Amino acid sequence: MDFPLLLLLSVAIFSAVRTSSTIDFQIGVILDLDSPVGRIGMSCLSMASSDFYSAHTDYKTRLVLNVRDSNNSVVDAAAAALDLIKDVKVDAIIGPQKSTQANFVMDLGDRAHVPILSFSATSPSLIPRTPYFVQTAQSDANQVQAIASIVKAFQWSQVVIIYEDTEFGHGIMPYLCNALQDVNARVSYRSVFPRSATDDFISKELYKMMTMQTRVFVVHMTQCHGTRLFRKAKELGMMSEGYAWIATSGLMDLFNLVNFDAVEAMQGVLGVKPLIPNSKELQSFAGRWIRMFLQANQDMKPSDTSIFGLWAYDTFTALATAAERVGNSEKNSKMNEDNVDPGEPFCLGVSETGPKLLSALLATRFRGLAGEFNLVNGQLEQTPYQIVNVVGRGEREVGIWTPSGGISRELNLNITSSYSTSKENFRTIIWPGDSTTAPRGWEFPVGGEKLRIGVPQKPGFNEFLKVDRDPQTNATEVSGYYKEIFDSVMASLPYAIRYEYIPYPFFNPDGSGRGSYDDLVYQVSLQDHYDAALGDITITANRSIYADFTLPYAEGGVTCIVPIKYEDVNDVLTFLQPLTKELWLTTAAFYISTALAVWILGSRIISSSRDPPGQHAGMFGYFPFFPGEGIQRSLLCLVLVTWAFVASLLNSTYTASLSSRLTVQRLQPTITDVKQLIKNGDYVGCQEGSFLVSFLRKLGFHESKIKTYKSAEDCNEALMLGSQNGGISAYYDVLPHIRMILSQYCGKYMIVGPTYRTDGFAFAFPKGSPAVADISRAIIQLTENGTILEIEQRLSSNSACLGPESTSSPTSVTLRSFLVLFVITGCVTITCLLVSILIHRCKDRASSK
Repeated sequence: MDFPLLLLLSVAIFSAVRTSSTIDFQIGVILDLDSPVGRIGMSCLSMASSDFYSAHTDYKTRLVLNVRDSNNSVVDAAAAALDLIKDVKVDAIIGPQKSTQANFVMDLGDRAHVPILSFSATSPSLIPRTPYFVQTAQSDANQVQAIASIVKAFQWSQVVIIYEDTEFGHGIMPYLCNALQDVNARVSYRSVFPRSATDDFISKELYKMMTMQTRVFVVHMTQCHGTRLFRKAKELGMMSEGYAWIATSGLMDLFNLVNFDAVEAMQGVLGVKPLIPNSKELQSFAGRWIRMFLQANQDMKPSDTSIFGLWAYDTFTALATAAERVGNSEKNSKMNEDNVDPGEPFCLGVSETGPKLLSALLATRFRGLAGEFNLVNGQLEQTPYQIVNVVGRGEREVGIWTPSGGISRELNLNITSSYSTSKENFRTIIWPGDSTTAPRGWEFPVGGEKLRIGVPQKPGFNEFLKVDRDPQTNATEVSGYYKEIFDSVMASLPYAIRYEYIPYPFFNPDGSGRGSYDDLVYQVSLQDHYDAALGDITITANRSIYADFTLPYAEGGVTCIVPIKYEDVNDVLTFLQPLTKELWLTTAAFYISTALAVWILGSRIISSSRDPPGQHAGMFGYFPFFPGEGIQRSLLCLVLVTWAFVASLLNSTYTASLSSRLTVQRLQPTITDVKQLIKNGDYVGCQEGSFLVSFLRKLGFHESKIKTYKSAEDCNEALMLGSQNGGISAYYDVLPHIRMILSQYCGKYMIVGPTYRTDGFAFAFPKGSPAVADISRAIIQLTENGTILEIEQRLSSNSACLGPESTSSPTSVTLRSFLVLFVITGCVTITCLLVSILIHRCKDRASSK
């Protein structure tokens, strides 16, 4: 006997034996009765009806199931719903089975106020539509955090999502993408499979994904499409070591029905599915259900119960409980059909029982076979998820995810610690290819080939990175500081990457320009000839548009050097330079004022002071040595001693400064300021092929005043000539090259002006390259443990002097150095004069009396 007929017969028998005192609730059931989910769901509904009313014999209400087959069709599901609502006048409908069917039927339920309960339509897009749709299954949105936690645990930065072009497939996408974004994982590609996808289409999509760098795939498909995908993936070699596959609950919930060939193809796959708590009731039900199901379905051999069947069982229990709470004494007023036109198929009456039944259903809470049954906003409350690993002929649990605690090995609902996504919380996972090593999540370059590293090849400025070609073997030899750093960084990665150096010539054989650093970075973005680039490549805003850069491994900054000119010690005015002009004038003023004060004080006690004024002038020449005598001798001595002390210090300072100028050569830059260069119209230089031409234009230099050079030797010749003789007045470059030039030409040039900040030298990779994060972490590690500094010291141990870097002019002693002494001297002198005048006036008054 066919399974659908057996079910209908069992329902009819149950209806016949119910007593006349019971109150019937007409319940519609819309399922694809030939599908695995439909068969499992219907069998569990039948068992739920028998078990529930056997345990509650005193209940006055009964649910009468009116089963309709939707035949895997949206139209048939809608037609069945119309028939149940208009003709049978059902109080509620269980189903339909698929999200695409529910998307239409739920609108009919909303119009007729008939609750639609689906235990298998899991698309999260269905919930906000109408309050009369109740999702008695876990929404697909509930599992996205578990998937994102797996991605975060293994630090995968890119993910490919494969899903069906159906309501079931599209509904999860906004939630899944947001969850992955929250853990800093980028969705590098979305592969959409139509329901009618052929094997040829699947192969083309998989081939396309094989050419990508990403090796982590999240599959959100039903059992039928998912098993076909994995068979083809194994055939193409995508179930080998290095790949990671994560299957959602849509596929894993029915894994026990997957045939052996599909299980073999899915070896190493991780899957998530709702955790079913173990209980005595579940064990009893599982044994009875499997025996009954196998008797009616010879072509299906499930090894265990399905979560869809348990949800169907709990759905019936919840609905029967709600019906008992509502009761129904007014059978004739269940459906209000006022203003209903019989000729209009979609003109439906309004159920009066439906809203009451819905309200009671939403308030129903109990512990069912699938766990806690509690509806929140019309859908089943989120439960923990089981993380399983397909190994051998079945699946085994490797972890449990909970909303509050993240990933753990054992279920603990009383978690008080923080949310954890550590990969150490997993049990041993067997990955595709029978590997126990977690995939890094990407392959770069694609196909396992060597990474092609572009290196700038140029005739000059190659002290840090030199590229030579062996003319006989045509082999490329790369050496230098930057190459040593790159090799050390790649060696420190937790995995091996094979790479080779490929020259990028900046100049043609005739010396004409061929490329630049900007062109090299752009070539990396194209990935036609280069997969990455190293060298003295400065991170700039323009280059970051085309490529991703690692963290800098060398300091940045742009500065300027100019030739040095030395002070002429044979200048006739050299003797004036030890002191500043202000100090010379102040000294002279104090010399004269002090002499005047001594003359005033001495004129009162020296007899010669009453001689003609011409004789007094001689006093100015020898007053520092005048002993002073007479009535005001003490005041005169105080002024002389104070001035003698200041004069002694001035004399010592002057002598020391002059000696230094005569014995040590003083240097000063020819140019001290960028504005001076622009004002004078001088020529400036920079390295050819670098970003400095545009940088100098931004500083205010006209492009006609900017010259480029291929080597440090050319820069030296240009600086020696100067702007007036066809050369340049200043040379701009990044700090490492500036220091190199100062080292080569010690004592000839010096740094002037400010150091303009740049982001330093870094390795360039194509946009979105997953290697950037790992290489940046390696650079940080080598910087912290001193490896980069050690390489720098080892390669620069034989370098010459860096030359003078001070841009200060020769210093002279300023007035500020002696300001306090001059103030003290002035105060002492003025005070003595005032005291002398006061004494003189007192004597004059005494003599007048």
